Amino acid sequence: MEQIITNPMALLVMVGIVSIACQYLAFMLKLPAILPLLLAGLVLGPVTGVLEPDALFGDLLFPLVSLAVAIILFEGALTLKFSDIAGHGIMVRNLCTLGALVTWLIATPAAYYFLGMPLQLAALFGAIVTVTGPTVIVPMLRTVRPNARISNILRWEGIVIDPIGALLAVLVYEYVVAAQGAFEHTLLIFLKVVAIGFGLGSLMGFLLGTLLKKNWIPHYLRNTAVLTLMLGAYAASDLMSHESGLLTVTVMGIWMANMKGLDVDDILEFKETLSVLLISALFILLAARVELFTLTQLGWGAALVLAAIMFVARPLSVFLSSPGSGLNWRELAMLSWIAPRGIVAAAVSALFALKLDEFGLPKSELLVPMVFLVIIATVVLQSLTSKGIAKLLGVRARYPNGYLIFGGSKFARMLAKDLMEKDIPVIIADTNWDAIREARMDNIPTYYGNPISEHASMTLDLSSVGKVLVLSPYKQLNPLVNYHFEHVLGQGSVLGLGHGSQEGRARHQVSEEYAKKLELFSENATYGRLASLVAKGATIRTTRLTDSFTIEDYKETYGNRATRLYAVDPRGKVHINTVSHEFALKPDWQIVSLIAPEEAAEKPAGDTPLPDGAV
Repeated sequence: MEQIITNPMALLVMVGIVSIACQYLAFMLKLPAILPLLLAGLVLGPVTGVLEPDALFGDLLFPLVSLAVAIILFEGALTLKFSDIAGHGIMVRNLCTLGALVTWLIATPAAYYFLGMPLQLAALFGAIVTVTGPTVIVPMLRTVRPNARISNILRWEGIVIDPIGALLAVLVYEYVVAAQGAFEHTLLIFLKVVAIGFGLGSLMGFLLGTLLKKNWIPHYLRNTAVLTLMLGAYAASDLMSHESGLLTVTVMGIWMANMKGLDVDDILEFKETLSVLLISALFILLAARVELFTLTQLGWGAALVLAAIMFVARPLSVFLSSPGSGLNWRELAMLSWIAPRGIVAAAVSALFALKLDEFGLPKSELLVPMVFLVIIATVVLQSLTSKGIAKLLGVRARYPNGYLIFGGSKFARMLAKDLMEKDIPVIIADTNWDAIREARMDNIPTYYGNPISEHASMTLDLSSVGKVLVLSPYKQLNPLVNYHFEHVLGQGSVLGLGHGSQEGRARHQVSEEYAKKLELFSENATYGRLASLVAKGATIRTTRLTDSFTIEDYKETYGNRATRLYAVDPRGKVHINTVSHEFALKPDWQIVSLIAPEEAAEKPAGDTPLPDGAV
């Protein structure tokens, strides 16, 4: 057993297994993963002594931590599109500048008076806790689901403020260690970091984006090349000016995310997977370095510092940042409550604590446990209460129960109108202007154009959309729409019409994975058959089941004239009919079906001619 515990390979594998288990536990409990990860790190480190990161990695620990944080920030920056904060840029800018300054000016004297920290150490602590971070913000937003304005502001703030907070911490540290001319030295460092961060970040973002747009990098090397060049930019920036790398990779990611004609979806998917692994491992390793006896030294002063940060600094920073934002008091109250600290605070505090130990600053051993206490307290309190507070304030977005229908045929318009009559949000998207014009005449919300285009990503509001129904006849575009929205909305969120008898023809064969998604309504519900039935006078009808009119009565009444589309349960939830899943229909359920005229059901309906390029 002793040999296994001290084996570096076994320890690394153990960290990986524990991190996945913590992520799964967080998913099941609907909590930010940081909570079980931090607890696991404390158990493996100071409680049991199984994991000692400094002994395991030696001098490589903090270079690895720095590179991992750079990857996390770059991945987050790739999601920051200026279109997302249209009208809210003022609020984000103010929170990341004035708001950060307010937090620093309140947290610093709180740590000085309540914890007895030296003023220099208190100022460093105040700088570190100005950051929030996407690693804790994004999971919390998924659970809380505040409205789009709040979500976009918090997501942008969480990513942009990380390098700003790290820069502020660097400036404070440089001021502390400067033997003479401290102010001039700190100002020079600031100007140098900003110049290198924005200059090198913009240059590398432009160059790398151009290489990708012109396809000068082979597709199989895209992810590897982006990761390597990004880390190269980070290392080069840090060599030119210490701790400027975080700002460089953030600017680089934002530049690429907003570069016209550059698709970063495949890169983002790879980075998201890598970020989950890195975040999980980092939290466990950094928590394992915390010494428990230092937590007991904090005393009641720690609670007063937490209160100052959460109940004074954050609301005041939000209030002072709000002029011109157009946000109401409910939205400002929600923003005032959500400000959890994340991986950057943990990593920066651990890095500077090590340096301050060498410098000999009194009470420097309190820095890491106090920062971790802030992280744990903000995440626990805010993740457990934010959902209820959002409901109380009325700023929670509706559950995305709507449908995006790709294809504006007459049948699609009939289906959309029926769903809308049941208060289900619907959007029809089509590249055919005639179909869109007909839908608009029926007062159906529409999007004219390709729903997976760059224009759609900026203008198509998907906040109410939970599923996509592919009812288009175009075989070239349907799979692309399917794969795009599977990535955007999640596995199982896209359903399409089958190909019927055409599946047997070699030229119409599709991949087995894609074919599994083509099971909408029924086996014979192809585009051509539905169009044929509608042309012959088929209508959509809703039938309510009762104790006296059961599902057997329904089948006997309509027979093969009915194509079941969806069912509505007594709670009003819609269940789309598919080939592989049948619902246990009971009294008070409603069945919505396409009912063909009796003459159309006497013989199999033929398929109508399809447009060029259609199935």
